[in-house]
Amino acid sequence: MKIESVLVTGANRGIGLEFVRQLSQLSDPPSFIFATYRNTDSLQDLKEIEESSKKSKLILIKMDVTRPEEIEVAKKLIEDTVGERGLNLLINNAGVAQVQMFPNVTPENLEFHFKVNTEGPLLVLQAMLPSLEKAAQLKGEGGAMSASRAAVLNMTSMAGSITNAGVVFTEDLAVPSYKISKAALNMAMRVAAAKVKDKGVLIVMMCPGWVKTDMGDRSRAILEPEESIADMLKTLSTLNESHHGSYMDRLGNLYPF
Repeated sequence: MKIESVLVTGANRGIGLEFVRQLSQLSDPPSFIFATYRNTDSLQDLKEIEESSKKSKLILIKMDVTRPEEIEVAKKLIEDTVGERGLNLLINNAGVAQVQMFPNVTPENLEFHFKVNTEGPLLVLQAMLPSLEKAAQLKGEGGAMSASRAAVLNMTSMAGSITNAGVVFTEDLAVPSYKISKAALNMAMRVAAAKVKDKGVLIVMMCPGWVKTDMGDRSRAILEPEESIADMLKTLSTLNESHHGSYMDRLGNLYPF
């Protein structure tokens, strides 16, 4: 899998940070890795990767996915950098999860999750779509879909499965707003996938598993970030048009919507 340029949102910690780390350490890494963050006081780890990266140029971008004006600034910076070659890969990773159990869910809690987990990724995709389409066109119309050509990898969750809700895994019932927002994200990206199916831009939704991060509960989660991201990158390299619009785990096994 050869990716010339990649954008990772929410890249200053957890899963996003590990994506940046592993992408920069590939034997043939991207020429450009755009990594977004919200707060300047959380940049130490990203800056260390930036300083140690030998083959990739790591470009740090302050961007909150809930602020359209910041998305537009990021869009211009990325387009000015990649030019007509376009953006090959968008990893929609930024997300939130806050415990607030039913029947005590507040409108504020619902709106917060929806704005970050659903609205944010869709707005970022819409902004980056022209650049993604340029990358796809560069490899020729009618070619096979792949991450090396143009792709959008959305970090969803098994918690977003309506079919499995309250049946297969019940731990996530403590975060109903998170579940609702991830189910909505799956629908948003399913719609987007249907609209761009003839543009050569591959769109998938992938659950990283229960990962030991600040958001994922380090004390109870079962996966180290290194393992989760390594699995996802391996799976990403195998995806093609048959996976377009799919909802899967980190190993490529499909989840029911």
